[in-house]
Amino acid sequence: MAEWLLWLGAEVVGVSLEPEDDPSLFDQLGLTSRVEHHIQDIRDAGRLAELVKAAQPDIVFHLAAQPLVRYSYEHPVETFNTNVMGTVHVLDALRELGKACEVVIITTDKCYENKESSRPYAEDDPMGGYDPYSASKGACELVVSSYRRSFFHPDEYGTKHQVAVASARAGNVIGGGDWAMDRIVPDCMRTLAEGNSIPVRNPYATRPWQHVLEPLGGYLVLAMKLAEEQASKGWKECCSGFNFGPDPESNRSVGELVEQVLTCWPGTWDDQSDPEAVHEAGLLNLSIEKADRLLQWKPVWNFKNAIDRTVQWYHLVDQGADPLDLTRKQIGQYMELLSK
Repeated sequence: MAEWLLWLGAEVVGVSLEPEDDPSLFDQLGLTSRVEHHIQDIRDAGRLAELVKAAQPDIVFHLAAQPLVRYSYEHPVETFNTNVMGTVHVLDALRELGKACEVVIITTDKCYENKESSRPYAEDDPMGGYDPYSASKGACELVVSSYRRSFFHPDEYGTKHQVAVASARAGNVIGGGDWAMDRIVPDCMRTLAEGNSIPVRNPYATRPWQHVLEPLGGYLVLAMKLAEEQASKGWKECCSGFNFGPDPESNRSVGELVEQVLTCWPGTWDDQSDPEAVHEAGLLNLSIEKADRLLQWKPVWNFKNAIDRTVQWYHLVDQGADPLDLTRKQIGQYMELLSK
């Protein structure tokens, strides 16, 4: 997102913890010297409010989170504090901003009370969550809804406040530069680079896979819609939650994902299903009708395109290619498709 914003000519101010991964995409893109970067925990409400006041942002994209399901079982308090109270702190800091600002809070497709049915979840379905991560994101959506109705109501825009707030729920995002532990694609890439067989713990679990540029493009379109005159058609309805997911054909099993990865980077995989493992959802689908109707947003890369471009990024970096050049090239390719 930071790289794409820089591409578009934005002045980017970032707030984050130190990257935990080595390597990290943040370092690989050289962003430390190219954005105004603050190492800061969003659980520190006072310091975060100071940073927001100093930055005077026109647009806020809130992506900071504890993002891993299995980690949330081991660290539930940290997960809830970061994902719920961190979001409270971001929104509360914006109450004192005193200027026009568009805000997109990024949560996850796992915010829904997942019945594991074949019916895609729509934005008005109940929030929920079995594991601490999913529950924290469902709670985060409730926080966003409460702040929007209590302090940033669309009907009061321009009289009592100047903040337009929406939330975004992406599918299972993949793409070059994700080095997090305990995620299937980075695990595949590390294992293949080492010449080993890929361990797969949930081969039959189905997810809405999408390349990272798809939801990022959706977040940008949503922010632009929020920046329109509040009297424009559909503006109030856009101050709400949105799903950004792939076409139905990209709802594939983990096993299918791994098989497609191996068509791009040959290797093998092992079924390491563990009946004693902590619970993870087996089925999850998203409806993207609302984003299509109100934002005219649709995904442009299918399942194969998403996998191929993801594996290409890692494989070329493993062979010595420049991560920044590859990332810029893929952003350019995606934007070219959007213009057609």
